[in-house]
Amino acid sequence: MTLRKPQMILIDVDGTLVDSVPDLAYCVDEMMRQLGRPAHGETKVRDWVGNGVERLVRRALIGQLDGEPSDEDFERAYPLFLDLYAENTSKRSCLYPGVREGLDYMKSQGYQLGCVTNKAAQFTIPLLKDLGIHDEFGIVVCGDTLPVKKPDPGPLLHAAKHFGVDAADAMMLGDSKSDVTAARAAGFQIICMSYGYNHGEDIRNYSPDAVIDSMEELRDLI
Repeated sequence: MTLRKPQMILIDVDGTLVDSVPDLAYCVDEMMRQLGRPAHGETKVRDWVGNGVERLVRRALIGQLDGEPSDEDFERAYPLFLDLYAENTSKRSCLYPGVREGLDYMKSQGYQLGCVTNKAAQFTIPLLKDLGIHDEFGIVVCGDTLPVKKPDPGPLLHAAKHFGVDAADAMMLGDSKSDVTAARAAGFQIICMSYGYNHGEDIRNYSPDAVIDSMEELRDLI
């Protein structure tokens, strides 16, 4: 399958560029221990990631994807998690196989690259820097850059405006329903990674334009 050649490509972080679950799971489990509760383990946390750390903490407190903890529980837990994650943003996280090669290919083809994530800037920027890819991006739009975040199309359109690129000439690389929804609403093409975080669902269920197993496959598509 060949897609329209874009002028700009925006890339998600967690589940697309970076496997950040090992650090997030460590922080969730340590938070739970400090609260005197049982740890959840990495497998469960992997299904809860993808909507920002506040949502992750809420899910951890109730032990499931949907629902809300009490305000008292959240207000006690959230600061613990933030302190833990500030110290463990990139100790266990790593780039997925093929990411470095994919970024090199996109740069070699002259694509303008941006990063759009729901992760807060205080965690995103150090993570990208620690993994050596921060400077690949002409703009980094984080979960707290704007009043809205994905699945709202606002962050994608903000990046497109920054580069002076029309939506018809833009593409998103992501891994979740949130990425597909945002891209469709913005009028972008959307390619998804098969390996990412989509709450245990196959991303193909949400009909992105293409699904790939490695960013190295981009050379066959664009």
